[in-house]
Amino acid sequence: MPAASPQQITLLGATGSIGASTLDVISRHPDRYSVFALTAHRAANRLAELCLRFSPRYAVMTDSDAAKKLKTLLQTGRCATTVLEGEQALCEVACASETDTVMAAIVGAAGLAPTLAAVTAGKKVLLANKEALVMSGQLFMDAVEVSGCCLYPIDSEHNAVFQSLPRNFRRHTEGSGIRRILLTASGGPFRNASPEKLETVTPEQACAHPVWSMGRKISVDSATMMNKGLEVIEAHWLFGVPPGQIEVVIHPQGIIHSMVDYIDGSVLAQLGNPDMRIPIANALAWPERLASGARALDLFEIAALSFERPDFGRFPCLSLSYQALEAGGAMPTALNAANEEAVAAFLDGGLGFRRIADVVAATLECNGWQGAETLEAVLEADARARSFAREEICKRGAA
Repeated sequence: MPAASPQQITLLGATGSIGASTLDVISRHPDRYSVFALTAHRAANRLAELCLRFSPRYAVMTDSDAAKKLKTLLQTGRCATTVLEGEQALCEVACASETDTVMAAIVGAAGLAPTLAAVTAGKKVLLANKEALVMSGQLFMDAVEVSGCCLYPIDSEHNAVFQSLPRNFRRHTEGSGIRRILLTASGGPFRNASPEKLETVTPEQACAHPVWSMGRKISVDSATMMNKGLEVIEAHWLFGVPPGQIEVVIHPQGIIHSMVDYIDGSVLAQLGNPDMRIPIANALAWPERLASGARALDLFEIAALSFERPDFGRFPCLSLSYQALEAGGAMPTALNAANEEAVAAFLDGGLGFRRIADVVAATLECNGWQGAETLEAVLEADARARSFAREEICKRGAA
């Protein structure tokens, strides 16, 4: 049954694809959910449209000029939403006493601080920002344990694993019956591409995902399979499963979103059309089921499902992710930071597609990626890795 009063939702990253899907689900259930705060970086026009539609109490722009523009737009539209600005304001709305649930959908390292603030405050956190957990794994999960935060994964793969685990499951331990976690991947647009083809990939080609509609950065990560590597690291921390028990399976149809292989020979899977409203609705309403607006799956239309082993030679970013996870410390932080810098350079035309992995590999070879026990240490490692990666990008260029 719906709650007596609607859950108050703070949406970090409201103007991205996850933000749009979340607001679509919320709008279908106004008796259950209400928007407390919406945030964005520079997309003032889009955030103004959302404020006029959903009337949140607060809107946060991290860019100062965009905040000024948003204030003007909302005054013109006679909207009562209060506009805040800056990164600290993100943390404030994420841990505000009125906030019940936080959707953490800011892309990249920028989402770490507000997501961790929500976790520390004991909010119900819907985690769509995998980079936050990749960067600060042990620190993040320790904060979850201490605060009693209810953490729900939104990545379709991790949400599928979540749905395929026993309801009372918390972390993998000896005797839990889990043999492996199988993370599925579409293989992206270059699953069968020749090495010659990969040398000339353009940003437009890399962003043309064959299954999902996503933002540009995550689309490039999918094309290099770094996205899947980051998901391996995320799965390790979310579910407590050792790296050697997390496998990637290429599944081009994108219908099985991931699987759990048990020691009795059972393999449990979650299936559905590729629509992020499904995991969002699942996490919002858990343990209930909620209409998401997604199209029902027609198995007769699908007809066949296929699986392949990933080609680590074609996709070195996947191998680098496993290496970073095994090494531990701040190595995953460095992996993520170098990748963000390299992908940004590729999208700007300043780095070749195949050089993304080269920049990441060179950054990981740099010494000093030891501890990541505090937020300050994580942010220091992130900054140092970005500096090194930018130097590597300048050396390698678009060739």
